[in-house]
Amino acid sequence: MSEDYKEKLKRLMDEYVNFVYKVTKNFPKEELYSSVSQWRRATLSIILNYIEGHARRKSLVQLNFFETSYGSLKESKYLLYFSNKQKFLNNGDYGYGLKLAEEIGAMLWTEINALERSLK
Repeated sequence: MSEDYKEKLKRLMDEYVNFVYKVTKNFPKEELYSSVSQWRRATLSIILNYIEGHARRKSLVQLNFFETSYGSLKESKYLLYFSNKQKFLNNGDYGYGLKLAEEIGAMLWTEINALERSLK
């Protein structure tokens, strides 16, 4: 993967994290220690595991971190859906968040597959 690709992916991940922090500020107070906390942690885990994976020298270790990042993305996407279903989010925010999450997922999956192919 080119550096431009990786930088774009990190930029999108950062945008998604900031989106989640922004929208969860308006959630009901009783959600602070449940969906808000869980969604923020899952979303931060996406970019933090991706960055940590790039800091590792062994490809199998990198792959493990990238897969953890992808798993956190799936968790975060469910919380996005749940938040919209509970009407904590408006449809515009939901659409924006889903678009970001889908693009991140496609790019991260491409990187995971490329790394797996290089290990064979």
